[in-house]
Amino acid sequence: MVRPGVLQRNTGAATKGRNEEQGLMIACLSPNGQNQINLDKPATRLLVATLRGITVMERASASEPWVDRGLKLEGHHCSSIMIEPRRGGVFAGMHSGGLFFSADGGETWEPRSNGITIDHVFCLAFAHQGDAIALYAGTEPASMFRSDDYGVTWVEQTGVKETEGRDKWSFPSPPHLAHTKTMTVDLRDQKVIYAGVEQGDLLKTTDGGATWRVLDAYWHADDWTYRDIHLLVVHPENSAELFMTTGMGLHHSLDAGETWDLIIDNNFRIGYPDHLIVSPRDGNTMFMAGAERYPGTWQKSHHANTTVVKSTDRGRTWTDSSTGLSEDRRPNIEAMSVITHPGGFTLLVGDTDGDVFASDDDARTWVQIARGLPPVTKGRHYRSLQKVA
Repeated sequence: MVRPGVLQRNTGAATKGRNEEQGLMIACLSPNGQNQINLDKPATRLLVATLRGITVMERASASEPWVDRGLKLEGHHCSSIMIEPRRGGVFAGMHSGGLFFSADGGETWEPRSNGITIDHVFCLAFAHQGDAIALYAGTEPASMFRSDDYGVTWVEQTGVKETEGRDKWSFPSPPHLAHTKTMTVDLRDQKVIYAGVEQGDLLKTTDGGATWRVLDAYWHADDWTYRDIHLLVVHPENSAELFMTTGMGLHHSLDAGETWDLIIDNNFRIGYPDHLIVSPRDGNTMFMAGAERYPGTWQKSHHANTTVVKSTDRGRTWTDSSTGLSEDRRPNIEAMSVITHPGGFTLLVGDTDGDVFASDDDARTWVQIARGLPPVTKGRHYRSLQKVA
């Protein structure tokens, strides 16, 4: 259980390798990185991606409060964090500076961008293809790179940016560059990967990234936004069942993306859905986070009216599940993840105020575990949502 109370700060020095020596259970929270981490015990170290680096949080046990041990990679805006479970390596993608790697649970870091020719690494994914470990990095401008030697070298997957219709890829905010926002691996066949370009296309590969094709049945010519992909989820019980959040709402497919139904639209309480997680305990239960309206409205209102909602019928109906979150709902939730362990799971969210909340009771209640970190934010979203005097 998460103990009530905000994060305590500790600026003491770290000891290298203590994740192995002391058995730390490491998890992460980032806007465009890994959103499910499976552990043998409740997490005792949490790596949080922020505007100014990676905040390292620790606790002695699940009954103790989290302690802020300071920033790593300070000065880098971190977009994505990924923990590869077979070898335990941690990877972090930056808005500038490329990719970094840690072999000791986030204690020390080194650059690992050899072959990545784009400085902005937006999202990360891994796939276990037999005994091999394949790593993927999505970038802005939109492309994808693959590594087969644990990030030592990378090769661009040119098929991503050679798809028909790339000339229409763009993004509303300056510098108007589309980005590979999300990558999702089908855990039953890890050569099947979905990549979402914001704004541009939903792409699918069945050969680990060698070739790609566009899936576009979710899109209609009269949509107010052009193919605005946020996140795709492959249902853990059925590889053919997909859920996808976009600028238009929440889409559902029962045939691996060939056809889609829009099951909630912009008139819903979350009119601009982003993060989506299927409960590790029950395949019918889902959690979704997002804002009431799209980011363009935040520039005037300075208010996202963000929330978390819960469905127990595979996304058909939803109820509010935000008790304990920011009272005014002004900052936007920009990161969401779930940490599983035998006997339970913890949901985490981080917002543009740099506050982190946790729930151990299926999102019925939330407890603030960190306050006032640097913003947890995708791009420049935090600027529109800062407090106005």
